[in-house]
Order: sequence, then structure tokens, then C-alpha cells
Amino acid sequence: MKIIRYSKASVENYGVLRDNKIHELSGDIFTEFSESGRSFLFGEVDLLPPVDPSKIVAVGLNYKEHAKELNLPLPTEPLIFLKPKSAIIADGKNIIYPDMSSRVDYEGELGVVIKKRAKNVLTSDAKDYILGYTCVNDVTARDLQFKDGQFTRAKSFDTFCPVGPCIQTELDPKNAKLKTYVNQELRQSTCTSDMIFDMFYIVSFISQIMTLEAGDLIITGTPKGVGSLNRGDEITVEIDTIGRLTNKIV
Repeated sequence: MKIIRYSKASVENYGVLRDNKIHELSGDIFTEFSESGRSFLFGEVDLLPPVDPSKIVAVGLNYKEHAKELNLPLPTEPLIFLKPKSAIIADGKNIIYPDMSSRVDYEGELGVVIKKRAKNVLTSDAKDYILGYTCVNDVTARDLQFKDGQFTRAKSFDTFCPVGPCIQTELDPKNAKLKTYVNQELRQSTCTSDMIFDMFYIVSFISQIMTLEAGDLIITGTPKGVGSLNRGDEITVEIDTIGRLTNKIV
């Protein structure tokens, strides 16, 4: 099931994408919901980010081949950091190149959407706390990351977290193909089987530190092939069965 979040006549709602139409939902996508019977074409609504999280928890250096290309040892536990929800934008919206940076990078990633409150969750139970998966671009001001020696400023600019286009509830997260394109040129191509820590372990690990709430977003790291962007570039993150998240940098 592909869950879409949208706005129509200034009213926000969720729908299920089927047969190229958005079928409106009634109820709560995190508990119980049903189709209302109304449906819309994409041109009739404004597509929103599929999540509205209380927090975004990100994992760094989580692909073996990415660690290898950076000549770094594999981490022994997940390296986590936070991005603000103010960084989130939807599919099709513009990424703003900040004036204080001279090097902005793309990072295509698999996002995990939390289904219900999670605290001290066992890895074996983590699947029960996941609603579904989405595409994410963890945009990064790389020069500021190196200058600061930590991630907050580099990862936190408004528009630096494109998410979408939907939440896919049916995905094998341990064996999904992820690709990133810049101006239709393939830059990243991997399978999530190359992850050092899978998403179930990550959910468990983070829940030992902070309580995860329904709708929270975890982004699980980027594979090898990270590179820089220029104003005017179009970036697409594509993941099996989820779809394509496309944004332009301006």
C-alpha cells in the first residue's frame, strides 16, 4: 500500500495511491482507517511530505561500500544525529542552496516511518513498530560539516530533507534497490543488503536512547557515490516499489 499525504482546498488528508488516483482515507493511518469513497487525480491536489514527524533521526556511515570509499573503518554501533522537521519538503519542491555554503551534497537514503510509540524495543520486535518506508535525500552542506566538525549546521538548513513521494507499507527493507540520479545521470546504485546495521536494529538502538513517536522518521544512511550539487541541478532518489523523489536545487 502506498500512502500519500496531500492538501485540497487547504485541508490536509491522507490517501492511498491506486490506479494513478489518490483514494481519500478516513481515520488515523497509525491506528485504523478506511477509504472514504472519494478519489482525486494528482493535478487536483497539492502533494505534501508523507510524514509530519516530531523528530528526524539520521544514521551516518551505514553502508560498507561507502565506508570503503572514504577509507574509514566500519562503525561498531550506529552513528546517529538529528535533523529538524523544518528541513522537510515534499516531492517536486525546491532545495535552496544556502549562501553560507560553497559545497552542497546529495545523499539518497531509505527512510523508516514509525507506527507507534517505541521505547526499549527489541530488534526482533522492531518490525511491529514500523508503518512503512519512503525515499529521503539527506542534503548536506559538506564544507560546513568539515568546518564545524559535527553535523548540526550542515544538515539543518530549511529544505535539506526532501521526503516522499509516499509511505510504502509493503517493502523488503533488507533487499531494496536504491538509486540516486543527478540530471538523469546515475550517481548512486546499491542494495540495502549492504547496510552495516539494518533498520530493525537501528529502530531498536534508537529506542534505547529516545522515545520514538508515531510518525517519526528515521533515515538509514547513504551508500557510496555521494557528490556535490550545483544550482539548477535536478536530483532524484528512487527506491524499489516506493517510487521516485525528485527535487531541483535553486
